[in-house]
Amino acid sequence: MVRIKRGNVARKHRKKILQLAKGFRGSHSRLFRIANQQVMKALRYSYVGRKQKKRNFRKLWITRINAASRMSGLSYSRLIHNFKKSNIELNRKMLSQIAILDTATFKELINLSK
Repeated sequence: MVRIKRGNVARKHRKKILQLAKGFRGSHSRLFRIANQQVMKALRYSYVGRKQKKRNFRKLWITRINAASRMSGLSYSRLIHNFKKSNIELNRKMLSQIAILDTATFKELINLSK
């Protein structure tokens, strides 16, 4: 049986993993075995984090819209219901921006939906 030496390939693989682990603390960025585990964990977390980011932003927009609509004496769910009935198709991101930056327009939208 011929002996297989993985010199070049193994070094490239280890270097790639250690490059990804740059910035981790202590042996997590220096020792290959530990760094490899931490990189795999970090990649899992970043995958999940990309999904959570979308949820968190939607939650934030809804909270902002709710706060602004309650100042006009309307709950968030009533507001969205009124928008749906009166065919005002603005997404939550835009609504929250309008609520923060231009309160007069937001109040006008609420009046339109009633």
